[in-house]
Amino acid sequence: MEYSRILAGQEDPLPVFAKIVEALENFEEFPFLLESVYREASELDDEDLDRLRFGLVRLQVYADIHRYEDMEATQHMKYVASVLERILFGRLLLEGEEAGGRQQCC
Repeated sequence: MEYSRILAGQEDPLPVFAKIVEALENFEEFPFLLESVYREASELDDEDLDRLRFGLVRLQVYADIHRYEDMEATQHMKYVASVLERILFGRLLLEGEEAGGRQQCC
């Protein structure tokens, strides 16, 4: 699976995406990569932070769309993306089931 392409969308990948791809490819290593992803993200400017956040959102959306093709891989994708988004940004941009089933509006 081309995780880097999913994270980057139509733009060039950010260097921090390499650690996220590593976590997705070696899920057991994810807990040990959290701090390095956090530190790399803390050095990003506002524009790149937005790109990172939308990369994580894109990963969650991709996982939802393809959830029945490879359930284990898509669960890993969704978990990694949502944990990182919560750690880096404090909450999920796309709130839903993870936030108690209610979406905020307006």
